[in-house]
Amino acid sequence: MNKRKRKAVIAGNWKMNNTPTEAGLLLEALIPGVHDADCEVVVCVPFTDLCNVVAKCAGTNVHVGAQNVHFEKSGAFTGEVSADMLLDLGVEYVVIGHSERRQYFGETDETVNKRTLAALNAGLKPIVCVGESLTQREQGVTEELVRMQVKIALKDVTEEQVKNVIIAYEPIWAIGTGRTATSDQAQEVCAAIRKVVGELYGNDIAEGMTIQYGGSMNPANAAELLAKPDVDGGLIGGASLHAGKFCEIVDAATKG
Repeated sequence: MNKRKRKAVIAGNWKMNNTPTEAGLLLEALIPGVHDADCEVVVCVPFTDLCNVVAKCAGTNVHVGAQNVHFEKSGAFTGEVSADMLLDLGVEYVVIGHSERRQYFGETDETVNKRTLAALNAGLKPIVCVGESLTQREQGVTEELVRMQVKIALKDVTEEQVKNVIIAYEPIWAIGTGRTATSDQAQEVCAAIRKVVGELYGNDIAEGMTIQYGGSMNPANAAELLAKPDVDGGLIGGASLHAGKFCEIVDAATKG
């Protein structure tokens, strides 16, 4: 594996936190701290924050992402937001298939695929989340499950389009629990993801794909996780709400 073919991406997933005013204050503290980052820095924010965050990040090295996208271009889908709407705002990335979307809002592997295709067709860069529950890990089916999730998510995605896809491995049992997969566990699954991408698209594309780890990555464990050959960045939850902590993780990726 050659990490030099890939640029690390550290993306903060703010989840349902920060009003537009609070978002502006957080960015005022965050932007100077990541100015010299050698990795891609992304903040994935609530829909209501997007206009303010895009404006605040203009002219900086901080990129903006949304946390979800609908798979239709328009129509009678009250409460949903289309890829074209996000693109028109200046959004670049979008999180798709986060375990909280799957658990609480009925997301399935099939709707993750539809959202991924909609994002790519509009020109957005999807961060596609995959991962297993604690029960599934204890049953020994982690690799089979993640392989299936990746294959379904990428169904009908072209070889050219997949170059704009990031996959985030998020063990469900480590999200918001304070528990973290060991660096060896993270490496094992990220390597399995890269392997299945290679089977689908060839080794060159697999070697170029950014694969993140998400699941309670924090300043204390970021360097060890990011040192692994197949862990190319992080999808950061709680720590992304604190400018200092997020900057420390970005710094670990830059040094790594």
